[in-house]
Amino acid sequence: MTSLRRLRPQPDSRLAFFQGFLKRPLEVGSIIPSSRFLERRVTRAAEIEKADLVIELGPGTGGTTRSFLRAMKPEAKLLAIEINPNFVDKLQRMDDDRLIVHLGSATELRSALDHYGLPAPDVILSGIPFSTMERPLGHAILRSVHDVLEPDGLFVAYQVRDRVEMLGREVFGDARVQTELLNVPPMRVYRWRKQA
Repeated sequence: MTSLRRLRPQPDSRLAFFQGFLKRPLEVGSIIPSSRFLERRVTRAAEIEKADLVIELGPGTGGTTRSFLRAMKPEAKLLAIEINPNFVDKLQRMDDDRLIVHLGSATELRSALDHYGLPAPDVILSGIPFSTMERPLGHAILRSVHDVLEPDGLFVAYQVRDRVEMLGREVFGDARVQTELLNVPPMRVYRWRKQA
């Protein structure tokens, strides 16, 4: 079992996150990682402690990933899908047998699950910035999420802007929305449950 010490952020994580933002501002939603307050709110909204398989879209340097791993059951799995190769390198250094790091696109969730022989996930979490992407790409990601999610499963997205809510309404219906003010910038947390 991995010690909690190994799940704490590495000293250079914030710098790497900021550098990632400077290199790819449309793919990285903020200049600094999520606050522990936002991490807790997202973890509660997603009911991660009950899940057998969690997918995280856009884990960045792993701050939220560490938080999710701390909340997960010992036998659960977390598939972290990241498009930035530099972030993937950092994520792969995390020492936790439950974590699977995948370099790829959030539009290809089915092939990622098949590649690792994983079942339908109970929870999918997303910090990727829907507000900076073209509408067809955002819709394709949400359709991919819906298609692989276990019936009655949860999709939780934490965002600065409300674009994911508008796109998500077309795929999932209305979202439950909370706001976390103790984050820079403040974030909205959108939650959908896939109808069985």
